Amino acid sequence: MNDFLETAIPYTDLAVSDIVFAIIILILAFIVSLVLISIFKRIVKRTKIPNLAAHFLIQFVTALLYVAVLLAFVSALGITISSIILGLSAVIGLILGFGMQDTLTNLGAGIWLAVLEPFKEKDYITVSGQTGYVKAVGLMSVELVTSDNVFIMIPNKLVWNSAIVNTTHFPMRRFNLTMTFALLGDVDSTIKKVLDILDKNPEVLQTPEPKIFISNLTGTNADFQIRFWGNADNVNTISTIVKEDLLRAFESKE
Repeated sequence: MNDFLETAIPYTDLAVSDIVFAIIILILAFIVSLVLISIFKRIVKRTKIPNLAAHFLIQFVTALLYVAVLLAFVSALGITISSIILGLSAVIGLILGFGMQDTLTNLGAGIWLAVLEPFKEKDYITVSGQTGYVKAVGLMSVELVTSDNVFIMIPNKLVWNSAIVNTTHFPMRRFNLTMTFALLGDVDSTIKKVLDILDKNPEVLQTPEPKIFISNLTGTNADFQIRFWGNADNVNTISTIVKEDLLRAFESKE
């Protein structure tokens, strides 16, 4: 057995025992990294760090620990760490030299997004031409899920360089509807009926109170601008629900 372990590996200065030792170090380092990641996750959960920032930090620390595991394995093989770092520096310089710095740009943008937090998990945003609920901010990209359950990944640098429209940043928001109704005798009676319908809808907030404006009046019909407030969480449903209620109420008159 000793003879086997001392057998030299062709074309290298390593023996079988060196490989076995390096593999043991790799396994131990990997186990230690998993334990440290688990501890770090528990520590982060006990803090008041926002979910997106916590998720980003966990990913970042995990990546660093895995790099440390790789360096420990390489070091166990007898390769000096300084030479590896020098090699990595050369590779990074080559990447930057060819204009392929997107990885570093995305990483930097991800850090700023996690720190400044222009949106939170489950916020409904529009950014870089895409709209959806925020699922996560990763090391390289922001993950969105659309209202019809489509998954979208947007590079962090595009998010950072784009205008971010956060529809659910505030707890409530104003909704606008443009609808045409047949007059119920006169304009005031029609407006009163619309307000009564809005008052009965639990999705519509009464403070601030709903407002109705006449945008056009043609014979027996009137075009109304209907403005009301509701919870931002219902941004995808409230307008449709209110519109359906109004259409049903005026169905016999349209």
